[in-house]
Amino acid sequence: MPSVVKLLEQRELGARRRVDELREEADRVQAELAVAEREWKEWVIARSRVGEVLGPVDETADHARTEPARPAQGQVEEASSASTAAKPKAQVPVWREGLDVSALSADYQRILQALTDRHRLHQGPLTCQEMAVLFGLDAVPAKVEALRSKAKRLVARGWLAERQPGRFTLARNVSGQGGGS
Repeated sequence: MPSVVKLLEQRELGARRRVDELREEADRVQAELAVAEREWKEWVIARSRVGEVLGPVDETADHARTEPARPAQGQVEEASSASTAAKPKAQVPVWREGLDVSALSADYQRILQALTDRHRLHQGPLTCQEMAVLFGLDAVPAKVEALRSKAKRLVARGWLAERQPGRFTLARNVSGQGGGS
């Protein structure tokens, strides 16, 4: 009959082997995870770049900052393709007379349309929580804050007015539907 100490040593040895095997497997999985994470980040960057290239061009912001520099002879083709490269549509141009609502992304157009309808019906300002419900979104803080961020951006660019905190309406002279005139 084997001694109790011998049996305990055998079980301890078996447990140690199992721990070593699991550590090796964990190291392998960790290395695999690092590779997959790196690949995932590359795809995120690629998708972002494709979105930038396929979005519309906002030339008003570029011309307002500086006059374009003249490219060197070897850079003419590169400069012409860069000037036609689009910027993400999330950028909101500053409102000016005659600027069409189609210059905005669909989310911003939807906000403007809702406020245009309220203006046409002679109803008051709209809160972001009311907008969320109107758009069929859950009125949870994340959705409401996303709308608030967009509405504040529209206020900053002159499309909307916020005469009372958190209550948005069309800015003076902005008609919403069919253009900004």
